[in-house]
This record gives sequence, structure tokens and C-alpha cells, in this order.
Amino acid sequence: MLRAAAAPPAATRRGPAAAAGPMEEEEEEDGGRGAAGRSTAASGRFVRCLYAVGFLDLFGVSMVVPLMNLHIKSLGASHTVAGIIGSLYGIMQLFSSTFVGCWSDIVGRRYSLLACILLSALGYFLLGTSTTVFLFAISRVPVGIFKHTLSISKALLSDLVSERDRPLVMGRFNAASSVGFILGPVVGGYLTELEDGFYQTSFICAYIFLLNAGLVWMLPWSEENTGNREHQRGNKGTDSFSAKANHDLHLKSASNGAMARDSLFQSPWIQVATVLKRIKGIACSDLWDIFLVRLLMSVAILLYYSNFSLALEERFGVKPLFAGYLMSYSSALGVLAGCLLGPITRLYQHNTYRILLHSSTLTCTLILLYASALSIWMVILSSTFLAFSTTIGRTCIIDLELTIGGNEASGTLLGVGQSVTSVGRIVAPLLSGIAQEFSPCGPPSLGVGLALVAILIMNANKQKYCSHGNVKLKNQ
Repeated sequence: MLRAAAAPPAATRRGPAAAAGPMEEEEEEDGGRGAAGRSTAASGRFVRCLYAVGFLDLFGVSMVVPLMNLHIKSLGASHTVAGIIGSLYGIMQLFSSTFVGCWSDIVGRRYSLLACILLSALGYFLLGTSTTVFLFAISRVPVGIFKHTLSISKALLSDLVSERDRPLVMGRFNAASSVGFILGPVVGGYLTELEDGFYQTSFICAYIFLLNAGLVWMLPWSEENTGNREHQRGNKGTDSFSAKANHDLHLKSASNGAMARDSLFQSPWIQVATVLKRIKGIACSDLWDIFLVRLLMSVAILLYYSNFSLALEERFGVKPLFAGYLMSYSSALGVLAGCLLGPITRLYQHNTYRILLHSSTLTCTLILLYASALSIWMVILSSTFLAFSTTIGRTCIIDLELTIGGNEASGTLLGVGQSVTSVGRIVAPLLSGIAQEFSPCGPPSLGVGLALVAILIMNANKQKYCSHGNVKLKNQ
């Protein structure tokens, strides 16, 4: 006992250097927290700039798209020719989205995003000079192949944020893009009243895309890389869940960026071979159920909107103007739903599968309510909540694809998902036409059946999603 009392303190025995050790560790921890804060601020600035990219993209597109049918008919095209040219865009999107998304994984987001924006600007510039049907069709080719700005931007967001924050960031990005889609038709409708209004609107859309390319070029790419390095140094010894997740994600993003810069200077044939190899890997993976759910839900929602104005007029005697107001009201609510994804994901404890299952069930119920509605107020009620459920469901299916498929091939996964949606856009009008032969309520009733099949598929594969979720938490 005396020996224990006489023993000097550990700090005294080891001298001043040892005593200073805890202080140095505290300073190191403070420095790590400061570096992490600077990295988070850099990522925040980058993400906000991408919100602006999404807004400008859909703002420019929605100025022109509602006017295209009127313009092509003014050029003397028949309804059949106009339909064929309209389908041409969807077919090109179907085949190009997977390749462009995979290409962005190989050469890097910056260069692929710039290429897509500039070539889309070329397409809208050609549209502004389209005085014949042939020139109109030619102008749709570069846009149909390279108009994947939103998909690559979402892949870039996926590279920048942690899995926990991804649904929130994706929801805000969709909300910013939707605001552009709401404002664009108003501006385009005003401009088309002027002399040569369509041509002026097309040129303004091309200039907006050039402005967007300049914004992408001036994005703080170097600042983001600096923030990543500081974040990696600052996270040393940190036990925070979010800090460790961001550290792993930024480390992965930095290594992918280095490989992308090397791949940019590879032979085009090597790039094509790499793209095909990655697409084959996705095709042979076990993601078929997720893409099937996405296809079924997309077709179900497209069937709901396919004859919306006509069905309201036949069932309730309301004018198409009211249907337009109701769709604008739903779009505005969709923007609000995108902003509410943060609280919703926290309420569900970041369980994307449960959010997707519940939102899909709600979507199915609301489409059934619309199909069986006896008054216009039931239609307004179903449209109100459907705006929330569809917005949340679209964001969650993308997040589930990236979670199950892995963040390393986010461009490829988002490209395949976009191709699946394009298939839905091709199939839905055909199914809607057949269903309308029986009843105005035929298309939404068919949509209810497809949504039920999607819900059953999600329930049948519940164990797969739950087991993957446990692995994900263990790794984090």
C-alpha cells in the first residue's frame, strides 16, 4: 500500500512529453473536426450548384417541349409523321441512357456532363433553325442521344453524399428541377406569342444550356477534391457514424475520379469495350426485381395520366383547362414532397425499402380511388396525395438501386433505370389505348393491377433487402 502511494503519477514518470500527449490528441481531434466541417461546406456548395444545373435543364426543356407538336404541324407534317418523330426521341433515349450513364462512370462525371449539355444545346440550336420537317427530325437526334443531364447529375450527387443523406439530397434535386419544369411552360407560352416565337424560344433554350455548361465548368471541382483530402485527414480516430460514412465515400470517389481521368485518354474502342462489359455485369446481376418494380410503377403512373383530361371530361363534364390546373397543382405539391423527404427518412430510420413499399401501396390505393371516384372532389383528393406518394417513390427506387447495386457504378445503374422508364413510356400509350376501348376508367384500373404486382414482388424479395440492409449497417 505504501509502495502504491509512493508511486509517482504516470504523467510524472513519463515526463512532459507524455503529459502533453492527451493535449495533442485533443488538438488533433479538434483539427479533424475542423477539416470535416470545411469538407462538408465544400460538398454543400457543390451540391447547391448541382441543384441550379437541374433547375436550368428542365426550365429550358419545358419552354420548348409543349410547343413542338404545334410547330411540326405548322411545317405541314401529318399526325402520323409527328407521332413517328415523337417516338424517335423515346427510342433513342431507351438505347442511349444506359451507354451514356456507363460512359460517365468511365471518363468521369465532369467531362460526360459537359459533353451531354453542349450536344443538347446543339440540338436545340438546330431546332431553332428547323424550317422543314426533315430539319426538325435531325434536331431531335443529338437531344435524344445525349439529353441525360439529370441522370449524370444524380450520379454525381450519389458520389458526393453518404447513403443516409442521399434520399434527402435527391429529393431536393428533384424539387429544384420540378420548379424549372413548372416555370418553363409559362415563359415559353409568353414567348411564342411573339413573331417567330418558337424559333426564339428554341434559341433561348440553347443559350440556357450553354449557360448551364458554363456553370458546370465553373463548379468547384478542385475545392471539392481539397475538401475530400481534408475530410480524410480529419476523420482519423473519429467515431461519428456520418463522418466515417462520408470518409469512405469521399475516398471511393477520389479513387474513381483518378481512374476516370486515366480512362478519358483511352482509345474509344477500349471505352466501348469497358462500357459493354459493365452493362453485361448489370444484366447478369440480381437487380432484375428492382428494375421490374420500377417498370411496373412507371407504367401504372403513366396510365393514370394517359387519358386524364379526356376521362375527366367524359366522367364529370369538366373542361380541359381544369385538368391543366389540377396537374399544375399536383406538380407544385411534388416540389413540396421533395423537400419533405428528410423528415420522412428520419421517421423511417433511413429504411428506404419500407418507404418505397408504403409509398407504392399508397400510390396503388390512390389510383384505385381515382378510378372509382364518384365526384370531382375525390379526384382532387387522390391527386393531392398522389403527388406526394409518386415523388417519394421515384426517389426511393433510385436510392434502392444505388444501395443494392453499389455506388461505384452509379452512372450505369441510373442509365439502366432510365432505359427501363423509357420502355414504360413506349408501352403505356399502347396499353392505355387498348384499355380505353372498354371504359374511360380502363387505364387507371390497369395501373392498379400493375402496381399490385409491383407490391407483391417487393414483398416476395423482402428478405433480400433486409439482409442487405443489415450488411450495410455492419460495414458502416
